[in-house]
Amino acid sequence: MTTLKPTKGKLLVAEPSILSDSSFNRSVVLLTEHNDSGSVGFIFNKPSPYNIGDLIPEIESPLKVYFGGPVSEDNLYFVHKVPELIPDSIEIADGIFWGGDFEAIQSLLKEDILSQHDIRFFLGYSGWSQKQLEEELETTSWLIVENKFKNLLNINHSNFWKNELLKFGGIYQLWANSPKDPSLN
Repeated sequence: MTTLKPTKGKLLVAEPSILSDSSFNRSVVLLTEHNDSGSVGFIFNKPSPYNIGDLIPEIESPLKVYFGGPVSEDNLYFVHKVPELIPDSIEIADGIFWGGDFEAIQSLLKEDILSQHDIRFFLGYSGWSQKQLEEELETTSWLIVENKFKNLLNINHSNFWKNELLKFGGIYQLWANSPKDPSLN
């Protein structure tokens, strides 16, 4: 369906064909890296039950933590748009970065300088080995879309997958409006 190639900064929208995959069912993933060695990304629309203060008790912050993917779920990762405040950040695409100096982030959180519009935290990440993502694209597991959002961190996670799927029209409209458990239909 899609003619775009996977590159960092693009979004992967889960095809309805992977509804049985508990990790990626109804997911939208931001690709943060894609090269000959493989791909890395973070699921942007699956909040965990935790906030950052639950995971780092010395930081009293209500910022939500999201489920980033099934790899290294015991590690904390982050994507942000404030590289001037977070040294050693890696640019993903125009205005969006990942990683950086975590001590700086802790200080910024303690001083209540960062908001949900600046940074998003993830437990785990989504990873694909060499050529694995390309194989999944051939088996219609993902749609690739351009990230046209001014600030991806402001996106309402609850309708993100549905809204992206609706843009493709046709049969995708039916799937976008179906219940999470199609057997309940």
